[in-house]
Amino acid sequence: MSNRSSMPQFLLLAFADRRELQLLHFWLFLAISLAALLANGLILSAIACDHHLHTPMGFFLFNLSLTDLGCICTTVPKAMHNSLQNNTTISYMGCAAQLFFFVFFISSEYFLLTIMCYDRYVAICKPLHYGTLLGSRACAHMAAAAWATGFLNALLHTANTFSLPLCQGNALGQFFCEIPAILKLSCSHSGHLREIGLLVLSACLVFCFFIFIVFSYVQIFRAVLRIPSEQGRHKAFSMCLPHLAVVSIFVSTAIFSQLKPPSISSPSLDLVVSVLYSVVPPVLNPLIYSLRNQELKDAIRKMMTGYFSAAITCLFSSAEHSLFNPFLALSAF
Repeated sequence: MSNRSSMPQFLLLAFADRRELQLLHFWLFLAISLAALLANGLILSAIACDHHLHTPMGFFLFNLSLTDLGCICTTVPKAMHNSLQNNTTISYMGCAAQLFFFVFFISSEYFLLTIMCYDRYVAICKPLHYGTLLGSRACAHMAAAAWATGFLNALLHTANTFSLPLCQGNALGQFFCEIPAILKLSCSHSGHLREIGLLVLSACLVFCFFIFIVFSYVQIFRAVLRIPSEQGRHKAFSMCLPHLAVVSIFVSTAIFSQLKPPSISSPSLDLVVSVLYSVVPPVLNPLIYSLRNQELKDAIRKMMTGYFSAAITCLFSSAEHSLFNPFLALSAF
């Protein structure tokens, strides 16, 4: 008998037992998701509309915002729905889809962060070769490789995880469908070890990319320290250090969540760790890359000013048309 027929749904972890706390979690997640949607939406619109941002970094930032939107829309809406409806269930197919899209977006995001680090390395350490190493064709190939690798990684983990026989109940102990939570329900020792092996392989790959990021930033910082201008050094450090901090939090919490030993596992710890690597980065990334990029801030400000001016013009023109059109004036009586 297949897993789907024997287990039609899973039980997700409730944030709290009290109704008041459940509603509090709903409003908190609503604020977080709206902030992420607004910030990433502004970045996407600004980059698409302003030709000054049609650069390699702008192109990768556009793709990063797409992954951030995907991550936040994959896990948070279901958690909000469950908190609002006082429900904890998710269907078998819904859980499989959520796991696939989450792994897809989170993997693609990490690969894009690595590529963006390489972009900064070339821009600062090899500026004369920037146009050659990061031309439009090279950028398109790197972005396509990031999305394709994320897709293959998600497909491999999802297919392997949901092919395992599940006989340990249906309570996941997590607020979204996560691989370690599903593995706890498996009764196949060999299949469990196979997925653990895939997770270890993915963690090694992630760690290798992280070593590349750290090495790149070491070279960047060495080049920055040779800049004679103190203002220039401060600008470079303020742009690179937050990125390195977000990547460090993302990598450490993701690896810890996937490979932590069962002896130190607890519902509260699992919840905090999963929120740190699944919800926090999509909110922090737009702040880091928009607030520290003057061109992007100018483009967003220009776009918002244009929309506001157009709305004011439309409002006043409608008012004038209503006041001076005699037919509309007669219709008012």
